[in-house]
Amino acid sequence: MGRKMSKSSTTTRPVRLDPATAPVHPGEILREEYMEPLGLTPYALAKRLHVPRTRIERLVREETAMTPDTALRLARCFATTPEFWLALQARHDIDVVRRAGESAFASIEPLDAKV
Repeated sequence: MGRKMSKSSTTTRPVRLDPATAPVHPGEILREEYMEPLGLTPYALAKRLHVPRTRIERLVREETAMTPDTALRLARCFATTPEFWLALQARHDIDVVRRAGESAFASIEPLDAKV
């Protein structure tokens, strides 16, 4: 899957990450670890979850984030937990932001632990 354009209104440059170490989107896990092995299409999964087909299509194309509502539905469907799905999203988001702003974070001085 190609990398997506930044959603920031101040930039239109694509996010360029090394594909070998790029953050894993929860849509990739859903698609490759759940839907493909079970032969589920986005339409079939959306119908089972009682959500619009486009929600699942956009998620597995990695165009949208995992929401708490979708996480709860997927947890019920696949006998996982909503925390599993949301943790995938949180890890993805942190990795993307960390890579985009490494120099900005490096310049932050930690507080003295005795505060």
